[in-house]
Amino acid sequence: MNWYLKVMKQYADFSGRARRKEYWMFVLFNFIFILAAMLLDNLLGTTLGELPYGVIYILYVLAVFIPSLAVAVRRLHDVGKSGWMYFIILLPIIGHIWLLVLFVSDSEAGANKWGENPKTGPAEIDSIGKE
Repeated sequence: MNWYLKVMKQYADFSGRARRKEYWMFVLFNFIFILAAMLLDNLLGTTLGELPYGVIYILYVLAVFIPSLAVAVRRLHDVGKSGWMYFIILLPIIGHIWLLVLFVSDSEAGANKWGENPKTGPAEIDSIGKE
């Protein structure tokens, strides 16, 4: 959960690097919260017609759109790619596969033009909320 909160605290921070654990823990908790929002929409009857989601889901997705984009760009920086590489997702099928390969790739060793390797620096997760 701390990794999810870290991403939310870096709401629109597109600079720096995000290690695999930070990205995938955010994706995991984001998926859980999306399922919970859809469940709440169905239980409260706020779905949009026949669709399985509604107002709560839409508000949540809008709230996490920028943080999820920011962490994806930082993850691309971690593997040595520009954040603009995210636009490869616009290519049907191949773009999604290539982006997934980049997201599961290990960090680029040492520092790159986007900063130090987050794996070799101080334990950033331990410093969350202690500023």
